[in-house]
Amino acid sequence: MTAYDRSLFWFRRDLRDEDNAGLYHALVSSRQVHCAFVFDRDILEALPSPADRRVAFIHASVRELREALRGKGGELLVLEGRSREAIPALASRLGVDAVFANEDYEPAAIARDAQIERLLAGEGRRLHLAKDQAVYAKDELLTKTGKPFVVFTPYKRAWLAKLDDYYLKAYPVAKHAARLAAPAFAADLPALADLGFGPAASAQLPVPPGMGAARRLLGDFAGSMARYASARDFPAVEGVSRLSAHNRFGTVSIRELARTAWKARGEGAATWLSELAWRDFYFQILWHHPHAATGAFRREYDAIAWPGTDEHFAAWREARTGFPIVDAAMRQINATGWMHNRLRMIVASFLVKDLLVDWRRGEAYFADHLVDFDLAANNGGWQWAASTGCDAQPYFRIFNPVSQSERFDPQGAFIRRFLPALARVPDAFIHAPWTMGPLDQQACGCVIGRDYPAPIVDHAVQRGRALALFRGARGG
Repeated sequence: MTAYDRSLFWFRRDLRDEDNAGLYHALVSSRQVHCAFVFDRDILEALPSPADRRVAFIHASVRELREALRGKGGELLVLEGRSREAIPALASRLGVDAVFANEDYEPAAIARDAQIERLLAGEGRRLHLAKDQAVYAKDELLTKTGKPFVVFTPYKRAWLAKLDDYYLKAYPVAKHAARLAAPAFAADLPALADLGFGPAASAQLPVPPGMGAARRLLGDFAGSMARYASARDFPAVEGVSRLSAHNRFGTVSIRELARTAWKARGEGAATWLSELAWRDFYFQILWHHPHAATGAFRREYDAIAWPGTDEHFAAWREARTGFPIVDAAMRQINATGWMHNRLRMIVASFLVKDLLVDWRRGEAYFADHLVDFDLAANNGGWQWAASTGCDAQPYFRIFNPVSQSERFDPQGAFIRRFLPALARVPDAFIHAPWTMGPLDQQACGCVIGRDYPAPIVDHAVQRGRALALFRGARGG
């Protein structure tokens, strides 16, 4: 027996019509379900550029989702406006009894959903939220004393110990697709230009968008997952899944990803499963400790007065620090909207602990440029690198950009791909080209200071300054 005559399902960061928890609950609870997506002006107007690749990724994924729903006899009403106004208005126009959606754990989204819930309740309607973007969320995993985990390793042990078929089962949307509502009115998909975003937004996406592309990427990665543990740290090698943007916008189910790794077994699968556990960990950190969204998780480090300069921050952004692995990584994010995970750690450590720039400035830059930007993961990763977060490692973990480069890009293949000025630099000098003598520089066509910048800082000196900052914040 259904609880509602008509309901509305609101797609958000779950752009798929299969294994979608909230859509499933709407269908089994209602005689008829309308579906909608809102290009939210509150979000769009905060984006830094009309060439933002995320909008292009979402736009293409929404188009594919609409066609998939039409194939099942339903429709996707695509609106433009402010969700906090558009969703209650649409619910009223359709005369639905309830609105269903999937949970979002970011502070701004939580506040938005609370406002919408109040507006719906004022008209006698319910808002139902389902867990969909995490395997475990909120209070589902707690310590033996009933408190949230703040260190990853024990969290991961609990995460893996609880993992079973129940938590990884797919939600059979297709079984109930006959309850999808036919079009209630015309709501055409707006063009990117109508949303204020130009063709450059879709000119170069790091991965193809949509459910079909996610399915193909997962299939390809499943065939190479066995080598993930040994290949994932090398940016010149195709050793990672490239599924992060699909994970972010829900064009693939987190349950399917975890299920694929859980059943595969082996070191590669276990390592990738651990990365999915990290994602859940950061979701629950942000849920239980929302102050981390704007400040240090370890509040004592908010006292640090970061002395890094605007000039050094600009050099980092513009890939002219003089450290090849850092500059190549920044060229990658600027050119593609994506950066290899090992490089994210290297450039974050360099900004904070070599250039002594506030980690929040780097976090914001990634937020503006990454197609796969996710507040919880981005914030958690930056605080991990800055040693201000919940990581168990001490503040004196400081990456040496040269040794990291030597270890993870030994022949400089990645560096040369993004820094053509270094194309002819011998392997022996590719990680620290300033150590070449004048004749060697002339011979390979890379004169330091002319063809490629000299290092803007001395790593050893800056390391000492970083340690002093942290010791000062800790009271010596």
